[in-house]
Amino acid sequence: MSRKFGMLFLALALVGGSTLAAQGRGPKRYAITSDRAIVVTRDVLVKQGYEVIRVEDRGADRIIWYRRGNMGRGRGKGPPMKFIVRRVENRIVFVDAPSAILVDIDIRLRL
Repeated sequence: MSRKFGMLFLALALVGGSTLAAQGRGPKRYAITSDRAIVVTRDVLVKQGYEVIRVEDRGADRIIWYRRGNMGRGRGKGPPMKFIVRRVENRIVFVDAPSAILVDIDIRLRL
């Protein structure tokens, strides 16, 4: 009798674990074109004081290179940083984007 409960508990745990993982955890996905994502990202980065160095195309991915401007303090510009705008199944996913930038991108894309 306890073996049946053990197998039932294991089956419920496996099913319950997969439903929890499917409830919005992970990177956000947007149903927009990659061109619109690049334009919005560029606007947000410039508004926050970053300088967009270049945008590279690598297959379905676009890599955005950016760095911090000197903000008028005379300390030079920051080191180059990057994040990826990836196209996955007609959706756009931002990979390795800082949360402060991603919040503003999310707000702009919802408009």
